[in-house]
Amino acid sequence: MEEKNLQAFLAENAVKAENIKYIASKRFINADRNPIEWEIQTITSDEDETLRNSCKKKEFVPGTRQTSTTLDQEKYATALICKCVVYPNLNDAGLQDSYGVVGAEEVVKKMLTPGEYTDLFMAVQQANGFQTGMDEKIKTAKN
Repeated sequence: MEEKNLQAFLAENAVKAENIKYIASKRFINADRNPIEWEIQTITSDEDETLRNSCKKKEFVPGTRQTSTTLDQEKYATALICKCVVYPNLNDAGLQDSYGVVGAEEVVKKMLTPGEYTDLFMAVQQANGFQTGMDEKIKTAKN
């Protein structure tokens, strides 16, 4: 049995997550007519919490004086995509001008078809560990 050692859990010993390459659309091609890969970075739990908090909305409960807080899922999806996509630079003014919009949120929606947008969101979630099933984690832990 392996001796318990907290050294592996120290920040300087943690393996840094590498950016993930992903083809968000086959419509954006290079000079060789090959699709261009987008680059997705992971974020920390603190950054995710900040994003989630910025996407919450308060609503009044009809017939009462109470409010409920809900997460605007669409706003969160867009915010997470914009935070995690590092290439192309969705904040680039030239890119936004070419689509006639202002803001990363607007340009990514203009650039991609609805299916491509949904697939990109799933890739961003997977890059951040949201799509890894517990069965897979348990198998990995047992082996």
